[in-house]
Amino acid sequence: MRKAALLLRLTRAFVLCFCVSVSFSAQREPAAVPPFQRIAYTLGMSRPASHLFEVVIDLQVPSGAIPAIVDLQMPLWQPGRYSIADFAENVQEFSARADTQALPFRKLDHQTWQIETRANRAFTVSYKVYGNELSGTFAQLDVTHGNFTGGELFMYVVGHKQDPVDLQIRPPSGWRIINGKSDRPDQTSWHYPNYETLIDNPTEIGAAWTLDEFAVSGKTYRVVIHSRSPDVSAKASLVRDIQKIVSAEVGMWGVPEFDRYTFLIHFAADDRSYDGMEHLASTQIIRGGSMAETSTYEAVLESAAHEFFHAWNVKRLRPIELGPWDWTRPANTGSLWIAEGLTEYYSVIMMRRSGLWDDARTLRDIEGTIGDVENSPGSRMMSAEDSSLAAVFLDQEAFRQQTNFDNTSISYYTKGELIGLILDLTIRERTAGRRSLDDVFRRMYDEFYVQSPSSSYYLKGRGYTQEDFMRVLSQVAGADMSDFYTRYIRGVEPLPYDTAFAGIGLRLNRTPMENSSSGINVDYSDHDNVRVKSIRSGSAAEVAGLQEGDVVVSIGDTTATNYNWNMLFGQYRPGDRIVLQVRRFRGTVDLTIVLGEPQRFSYRLEEMAGAPAAAGVLRNSWLTGK
Repeated sequence: MRKAALLLRLTRAFVLCFCVSVSFSAQREPAAVPPFQRIAYTLGMSRPASHLFEVVIDLQVPSGAIPAIVDLQMPLWQPGRYSIADFAENVQEFSARADTQALPFRKLDHQTWQIETRANRAFTVSYKVYGNELSGTFAQLDVTHGNFTGGELFMYVVGHKQDPVDLQIRPPSGWRIINGKSDRPDQTSWHYPNYETLIDNPTEIGAAWTLDEFAVSGKTYRVVIHSRSPDVSAKASLVRDIQKIVSAEVGMWGVPEFDRYTFLIHFAADDRSYDGMEHLASTQIIRGGSMAETSTYEAVLESAAHEFFHAWNVKRLRPIELGPWDWTRPANTGSLWIAEGLTEYYSVIMMRRSGLWDDARTLRDIEGTIGDVENSPGSRMMSAEDSSLAAVFLDQEAFRQQTNFDNTSISYYTKGELIGLILDLTIRERTAGRRSLDDVFRRMYDEFYVQSPSSSYYLKGRGYTQEDFMRVLSQVAGADMSDFYTRYIRGVEPLPYDTAFAGIGLRLNRTPMENSSSGINVDYSDHDNVRVKSIRSGSAAEVAGLQEGDVVVSIGDTTATNYNWNMLFGQYRPGDRIVLQVRRFRGTVDLTIVLGEPQRFSYRLEEMAGAPAAAGVLRNSWLTGK
C-alpha cells in the first residue's frame, strides 16, 4: 500500500478472540494434522442490487474419526493491511447442512462459528456477506460489477489454513471474471495451495473491464482497467507508461520468478475511492477520478511503481511476522519502515529511472517528503520502528476514539522513505558508487527468499528480522551501520541530510512557511466551517486556549472561511496579537492569539557551489540507476 493511501486514512482496535488458546507471539505452524479431503468455495451474486455476495463452502473432513465439531472463522484483516477490519460484521444468514439435515451451530465469539458435524463426514456451510465499498480491504457488489480480495468474504477452517482449497465463481449473465490467476477468458474456477493464497488474489467481475498485455524479459504483464468514466482515451499511453515502470524495476531486481503479473486498475469516478494494494501476482489500484484527469493518471503511475516493487519487497522478501498469519490479531512488526517505507523510496526512484520523471521532478518530490516529516511534531516523538509497530492504529479505516496522532505520530511510509534515501546515498558515497541500496535488496532477496529453505506452508524461503537487514546493510556499505540504526531508526534524531546530500553535491535549504506560527490544523471535510481538527502541541493556538472542534468564526474583524483563513493569518507576523471569535458548543468566545516564531518550513535542494565533479557523477548514477 502506498503512503498517500495511509495518510488519507489518518484522517478517517484490536479485539482478540479465538476459539482456542492463542499464543501472544508470532503464529506457530499448525500441528501435523491430516488435511480436509475437500474445502471448496462457491461464490454467487444473484442479486447485485442487494450488495450481497452468496458464499457456499463444501467441506469433507479428514479421513479417520469424524470430529464432533468444526470451527470456521472470518479473518479480522487480510494481506496488505496492518489493522483490523472486522469482516464478520457483514456476515448474515449463516447455516450448515448435511444433505437435507440442518446441522446445529453456535457462535463462539464475534468471528467464529462452531458447527456440530453429527457424524457427517461431508457437509455444506452457507452465508451471505454485504459488500458495497470499492477498496483493497472490502468488497463491492452493485448492478455494475463485483470486486473482492478474499478475506472479507471467505471463512477458513480453524487449524486448516494450510490445506488446499478450490474456488468457483458464478457471475451474473454477461459478466466476465479476471484476476491474477486467470489463465483463460472464460475461467470460473481456481485451485489454491492454501487459504493465504486464496485471499491474496483480487478479482474483478463485470462487463466493463478491458485487458491489455505487454512483455518484459519474457514475462507477461496484463493491465486490466475498470472505468466508470467513458473517457478512456489515455489507455494506450497508460499501458506504455506502466511498461516503462516494469522495465525499470525488473532492471534492478532481475527477471522475476512469476510468469505473469496483473495490474487491476479502477477509475471509480466517485471522487472518494482511493487505494492501492500489493498481492503475490497482481496489484489492485483504485482512484476516485477518471483516466482523463492528469492528477488521477499520474497517481495511478506512482501507485503502480510502489505496488509492483512490492512483488519482491514484502510479498516474497518479507518480515518474519508477515506470513503465514494469525487472522485473530494484528501482525505487529517493527519492519514496516523497510517493507513499506523503503518501497516508497523506490517508487520515487523508479519514476525517475523509468524516464517518467526528470531530475527536477524527482527532487521536488523528495523535498515535499522532507517537509512532511520534519514539519511533523511526531517526528521527534515516534521512531520509524515504533511507527511500524503502531500500524494497527495508523492503518485503521476509521478511528473509534479521538487521538493525538497529529502531535505524536509519524508515518512509517514517509520516514522510511527518507531513511531509504539517506541509506542509499550513504552507501554510494562510502563505496564511490560501486554499491547501493539496490545491492542490499538483491542480497536480501537471494538469501531469504531464493536460497533459504521454506519455513512454512505459505511460501518458499523465510522471513527476515531487522537484525538481518542491518547485517546485510553493513556488509554492502562496508561499515557497521548499527549506530545509524540506534540513532535514526530506533531513535528519533533528525536524519543526517547535510552529510548525505553533500556526497552528491546538493545542499538542503530551509525557509519558514507563511502562516506556520498559529499551530492550527483545519478539518477541510467540514466545507461550511473553519473547524479546528487539531492543535499543534506547544503552539500559540494551544496557549490561547483554542481546542479541537472549535469553529473559527472571525479573525480580526473579518469572517473566516475555509478559503480565506490562511490568507488572514498570513497578514500577521510573529509577536502580533490576533483576536479570534470562536463558536464552541452552543456559545461563542473571544480568544487572543499571540503569534510565535514559525513552526513549519519549506525545504529546497540546491546545487552546492564548488562541489567536485565526482559528486555530480554520483548524483547522476543515483537518479538514473546507471
